[in-house]
Amino acid sequence: MITIEQTENLVNIAVLGEFTIADFKTFEEQSLYKLKFPGELNLLLDLRAMVSYTVDVAWEDIKFFKREHDHDFSKIAIVTDNQWITWAAWLSRTFINADMRVFADYKEAQAWVQG
Repeated sequence: MITIEQTENLVNIAVLGEFTIADFKTFEEQSLYKLKFPGELNLLLDLRAMVSYTVDVAWEDIKFFKREHDHDFSKIAIVTDNQWITWAAWLSRTFINADMRVFADYKEAQAWVQG
C-alpha cells in the first residue's frame, strides 16, 4: 500500500507493507500528471515501512526511471534504513539523471528535497 501527497513540485510517497504493481501504477499515474506542468519535479520516497516488493514492481521501476523518465526528476530522496535498498539506490544513480540521495532521517530528506 502507498500514500501519495503532492505539492507544487514534489511527489511524496510512503510505502507501507508490500509494494505492489497496483501501487506502482498509482505512483506512475500521479507522477505523469505532475510531469505535464512546467518546472522541476522532485520525489521523496519513504521506504521505512516497506516490507517487500513484487518482481513486477522492480521491472516497472527500471522501465519508468531508467528508460522513460531518467531526466524528468531533479531530486530524488529515499528514506530507508535497509542496506539493500541503499545499495540499489546507489546503483540506480548510474542510470538516472537526477540528484539522488539516501537518508535515514525523514526530516533531513524532506528538507533536502524541498530546498
